[in-house]
Amino acid sequence: MDDVVIGIDASTTAVKAIAFTRDGKELFQAREAYPLSNPRPGHFEQDAEHWWTALLGALKQVAEAVGAARVAAIAIAHQRETFTLIDHAGKPLIPAILWLDERARPQVIRLSAELGRETIRDWSGKPPDPTPALYAIAWLAEHQPQTLDDAAAVVDVHGFFVHRLTGRLVTSTASADPLGLLDVKNGTWHPQLVEAAGLRPDQLPRLVSPGAFCGGLGESMARLIGLKAGTPVVAGAGDGQAMGLGMGVYGDGKNYLSLGSGIVSGCYSRGITTSDAFRTLVSPTGSGFMLETVLRSGMQLVDWIVRTTGSPSAAALEKAAVGVAAGSEGLLVMPYWAGVMSPYWDGAARGAIVGLSLDHEPKHLFRAVLEGIAFEQAIASEAMGTQAAETQAAQTQAAETLAGGKPAAMIAAGGGTNCALLMRIMASVLERPLSVSPVNEAAALGAAMLAASAIGWFASPETAAEAMAAPPTRHVDPVDGLVSGYRARKAIYRDLYQATRETHVRLEALSKV
Repeated sequence: MDDVVIGIDASTTAVKAIAFTRDGKELFQAREAYPLSNPRPGHFEQDAEHWWTALLGALKQVAEAVGAARVAAIAIAHQRETFTLIDHAGKPLIPAILWLDERARPQVIRLSAELGRETIRDWSGKPPDPTPALYAIAWLAEHQPQTLDDAAAVVDVHGFFVHRLTGRLVTSTASADPLGLLDVKNGTWHPQLVEAAGLRPDQLPRLVSPGAFCGGLGESMARLIGLKAGTPVVAGAGDGQAMGLGMGVYGDGKNYLSLGSGIVSGCYSRGITTSDAFRTLVSPTGSGFMLETVLRSGMQLVDWIVRTTGSPSAAALEKAAVGVAAGSEGLLVMPYWAGVMSPYWDGAARGAIVGLSLDHEPKHLFRAVLEGIAFEQAIASEAMGTQAAETQAAQTQAAETLAGGKPAAMIAAGGGTNCALLMRIMASVLERPLSVSPVNEAAALGAAMLAASAIGWFASPETAAEAMAAPPTRHVDPVDGLVSGYRARKAIYRDLYQATRETHVRLEALSKV
């Protein structure tokens, strides 16, 4: 029958395997969770065998539910930057080091000094920061040199799964790119970055474009899972890029906004451009690039407020905060509870609450946090949109798809879209309407779109996205009465990081004494 594709999303907490039909409808979903280890401060690890057990369990459930004869292909989206080392048999040699890990801050400083901070950024598309695996691999070269030397390969989650499923050491450029070892312009391993990490070229998987054929399920693996032998395994992408594709962002003039625990936004850029204002990533379609910003402490701040204030629920706080005037009666929040990536790349930075008085209550803090998140996103979107406009104008004269340096459309998804107050504030601060995607599993859907294109259901990933992405279910417009006031407060917010930067550096230094 071959009328179903399986999109896999291997996140930080679980593997989800979802069967999608040709029109993008979810037919069946299976989810298998795994633990996260934090053995030392700043160290975040997982056992890659737990990933594998979860993948097998989820795929078995899907195969049983929909039937092997219906599954035409599989593709994988996954937690980015996370990696492990494997031997020649594919056995992990170390616990996988996660994207959350911060052990390699000294290696960030060292490699930035040795190679040049802007050089690393322009080669890899990623400003130096502990998130890309480059620096954690360099940490292994210093602390576990024999293990690194003995490893047959370093693999991202995608490469680990493909090797187990097909026997081939292959990964996607859109999966490997966040590791920080790629020449982002050419989609090849960058020899100087590979050397700086302490790796040999023979320790790296073969690279293919997203949507390419990685291999087929072998006989024994197919029997284990309950699928047909030879079922194609299609090259996928990192979860951030795949999420954008699943939300229908695949070309000029579109921008996605994921309002989750962290807040991720991205827009498509036809040409290559690098900046401290964003990260530059290989597009999940294999054509062009994605410009991306990340706010690590997004909607998890709402949970923090509920816990810290002893409030009954986020819904109760939101209801109270609706009655608070815009500006939260002089309260301003810089939401850097987990440091800041773009545009400052400062791990010492922390959150700031400015303007507190005896008159403030939890409802004011709740609204101020939502406003701070929106101010941060507005500044990020302006930088991203302006750069994309300049790049496209220089290369294709296609900047008319952007209005005033801002993407013409912004599609939002994630748990934060359920907070009506946040959506009104965000639209008003961004000064543009927001469309809300109904897709709950956009990363898995993005992977499924790549599978659907690879097997010929559609001519390209772009046409697959056009056919399979669900249209927005609602739109949120700016509130006219809020726009000018938020514009003035945003100007003050812009100065807050520089005003507190040195204080946070000094506090971090004291904490290490």
